[in-house]
Amino acid sequence: MERTTCCVVGGGPAGLMLGLLLARAGVEVTVLEKHGDFLRDFRGDTVHPSTLRLLDELGLGERFARLPAQKLREMRMRIDDTTVVAGDLRHIPGQHKYIAMVPQWDFLDLLAREAATEPSFTLRMRTAATGLLTDASGRVTGVRYLTDDGTSGELTADLTVACDGRRSLVRTAAGLTPTAYDVPIDVWQVRVPAPPDASKSGRVFLSVRDGQIAATMDRGEYYQTSYLIEKGADAELRAHGIDWFRDRLGALLGWDRATTAEIGSWDDVKLLEVTMDRLPRWYTRGLLCIGDAAHTMSPVGGVGVNLAVQDAVAAARVLAEPLRRGDVDVRDLARVQKRRLLPTVVTQKQQLAEHEMLLRPALAGTLRGDRLPVPLRMLRRVPPLRTVAEISAAWACGRSARRSSPGVASAGDPVRLLPREVGIELPREVGVEAEDGRPRAAVLLPGAQGGPAAGDQLPGLRAGPGAGQQFGGQQRVGFHGAAQLGASSMARVRSSAGASAAEPVSRFRRGRAIRARR
Repeated sequence: MERTTCCVVGGGPAGLMLGLLLARAGVEVTVLEKHGDFLRDFRGDTVHPSTLRLLDELGLGERFARLPAQKLREMRMRIDDTTVVAGDLRHIPGQHKYIAMVPQWDFLDLLAREAATEPSFTLRMRTAATGLLTDASGRVTGVRYLTDDGTSGELTADLTVACDGRRSLVRTAAGLTPTAYDVPIDVWQVRVPAPPDASKSGRVFLSVRDGQIAATMDRGEYYQTSYLIEKGADAELRAHGIDWFRDRLGALLGWDRATTAEIGSWDDVKLLEVTMDRLPRWYTRGLLCIGDAAHTMSPVGGVGVNLAVQDAVAAARVLAEPLRRGDVDVRDLARVQKRRLLPTVVTQKQQLAEHEMLLRPALAGTLRGDRLPVPLRMLRRVPPLRTVAEISAAWACGRSARRSSPGVASAGDPVRLLPREVGIELPREVGVEAEDGRPRAAVLLPGAQGGPAAGDQLPGLRAGPGAGQQFGGQQRVGFHGAAQLGASSMARVRSSAGASAAEPVSRFRRGRAIRARR
């Protein structure tokens, strides 16, 4: 029987990001992906600024920037003849003032190639999980699998992580049932060639007129277009014929017949059956669900990929050390859910509110340009609110759910990889605190842009003999036994920094170390 430390089912954004981070932390991890490649169309491919920042901290930013991409800086709505700029990313904080539209297969290939450089990482393509293994007590101990050549087998693991999407087989096999939310829409997805118009670049348009609504995203050579229909109306509407759809889409978006003629048949129009749900509990003994397996998102805002990536980062931060020790229990899994629950709930509530404010009235034909809802009128009259809306969305995508007590930096601040041997000169006070009977080290490092940085916990360490001493006006901290922790060392940073948008990951960056002082 085969064995690994962590079995990740599903090679999507959550699965590959988790596999990469755990492998960098020295955990043996195996990712099972049922397909032979990542080439699936109309997958989530909006990479938000919080995720771009994570890629920078992982050392992948430059390679990601070389992928074919469009940079979206504005989101515009046209309701009848009234235009509303619903979001403007040009003035948000940080280096990345845009959403990157990157084909998901290129993004996944980047993560897979980087993870493959880690000796403890294995990616098994064309291998589908078919069921769960359990012990006599009911604890999940791994998976059964089937390859596309008909070979079956069993893979045991200390922890199994379900990253297999909104129709998760692993979640169902574990008896975990999500709570579903009512959504008013399904989506037709189609590609239409884009005109050579420089003014179109870097925008998302949402058009509403006469009971129709469509969102179109500039992808350079084509528009990726989502045409919203009433829930369950797909078969009825397709009976009208493809010419009917071409005419309605062209009238709504101002496209001529030559453009819409590129939609050859209904085969070019893909149906996305929109669902939205969330597991009350994301875990059971030996199993954790993250990404769409834990919470399926509405396509509104294109945030699904980013929440899945943040789930993976949070899981790696919490679980790397227990996996290295070989003693992951349900309390560790509960910490992951607790950490990610708030941003998930906030995002879903925002999406449900947009369904009620925009989508239902639009499909009913009652959303009119001369009678806009109050939030849209405010966006028109107060342009800075457009930037505030994007900052709020970024917070929801990346904000850690961990509550920080006064004076504690949030988990959203950037971290530096902590040292194999620690003796760091620090500009502020450092000390040691006790939590749950276990000594914890508290350190503060300077941030990437001069601000405070944040980290996590270094379990079981105690202050070294140099801790708290002054060196040239700076504080120094040392730890006994830190040399054996390696690159996955974690410490909690105490500072007065406020919350930021993303889970920090730079301690998982390869080759980073801080030289010891003794």
